[in-house]
Amino acid sequence: MNAQFWKGKRVLITGFEGFLGSNLTRRMISCGARVVGIDILVNRKETILEKDDYKKISVFNDDVSHYGKIKRIVSRFQPEIVFHLAAEAIVGRCNTNPLRTFTSNIEGTWNVIEILRQESCAKAIVVASSDKAYGSHKILPYKEDASLSGNYPYDVSKSCADLIAYMYHKTYKLPVVVTRCGNIFGPGDYSFSRLVPDAIRCCLSNKTFSIRSDGKFTRDYVFIDDIIDGFITIAERLQKNKLSGNAFNFSYEDPLTVFDIVKKIYLLSNVKQNIKVLNEAKYEIKYQYLSSITARKMLAWKPRYTLEQGLRKTIAWYKNILC
Repeated sequence: MNAQFWKGKRVLITGFEGFLGSNLTRRMISCGARVVGIDILVNRKETILEKDDYKKISVFNDDVSHYGKIKRIVSRFQPEIVFHLAAEAIVGRCNTNPLRTFTSNIEGTWNVIEILRQESCAKAIVVASSDKAYGSHKILPYKEDASLSGNYPYDVSKSCADLIAYMYHKTYKLPVVVTRCGNIFGPGDYSFSRLVPDAIRCCLSNKTFSIRSDGKFTRDYVFIDDIIDGFITIAERLQKNKLSGNAFNFSYEDPLTVFDIVKKIYLLSNVKQNIKVLNEAKYEIKYQYLSSITARKMLAWKPRYTLEQGLRKTIAWYKNILC
């Protein structure tokens, strides 16, 4: 990370209080960036952001689907770097309320980028998509040129947002880059409907962990700090290396089944495995993992943490807040 690059930079982060956003916000604060944060919820209890952090950023309690409000913020602050992270990201909620999902994830994306097109202030726009944008493919791992063909509400919303972001680069030459990540885990994730937080919580509380699927669904798992490194590297190099219009996968390239990752969590927690297989998962892709060769070659990105190191840090953080 180039601290000099970020010092005094005007940085807009949508979804700044969420899991990914809060970790990125703290990194930006640490290097002296002038952060503007937008979130549909602010000052929530379940965030790693502290009182002193809020004093160092400009906070706006707004929804990215509200065009006029977002335009006023962007017009006022003229951000140079934008990280668009705001989204409905919990798959279960997306399945229950697809309209809310599309409003947040699709309309929110075109609002943010269209406003940036009109203002002509941003030198780098990093849009957080997802591995789910690819949908289901027989050929694995996914590479960035694979078709975007989501089938379920969350997946479709990300496919659409991804294409919208690329359209703004192709048509209007905006400096847009898309990221597609595996399953991110680490400190700051309070969404216990997700596998890693729920498994760790069950370990620490000595409760049975229920696996919604048959346990054989395959995914990438990536530590939050390595993802933040990738986002920051893109923003720093976008202009110099002419990265605009590209998409980058970020993963450890080590696909694991649900059984595999749960076993690692129990072993690292020194707790006897106690699981129940429900086999009830619906509207989810069974086999999915990414190739990160493009990020490794074009960004010189590589993880600083092994899976085990990331899990140890994550387990220690949950132990501190839950026990």
